[in-house]
Amino acid sequence: VQLQASGGGLVRAGDSLTLSCAASLRAIAAYTMAWVRQAPGKGREFVAYINQSGDRVFYSDSVKGRFTISRDSARRTTLRMTDLEPGDSGVYLCAAQCVGGSCSNPNAYGYWGQGTLVTVSS
Repeated sequence: VQLQASGGGLVRAGDSLTLSCAASLRAIAAYTMAWVRQAPGKGREFVAYINQSGDRVFYSDSVKGRFTISRDSARRTTLRMTDLEPGDSGVYLCAAQCVGGSCSNPNAYGYWGQGTLVTVSS
């Protein structure tokens, strides 16, 4: 399974941005999907996940109420980000297949995309 993240860019604090993750196979519909971010010099940080059917979502405390994860097709997952803050800057990675343990563990996923860079200026 190949995952392609897109939609990143340079924005100002308070702006909105929508990220998209496209999968190469329809089989991705069977997997939990997640977004994880990594700021320069820091480890991976869980952002959000959505289950296979799309009826269960979970967010980190730092983005709850500002970000929305959704699945709008068998192969595409989006992350709508609003009221962005400089602390939201980083490379956003989409991931698939929660392989065990807590799906809010940023290292719990079997498939990873290459990431898209989000930079939020103050």
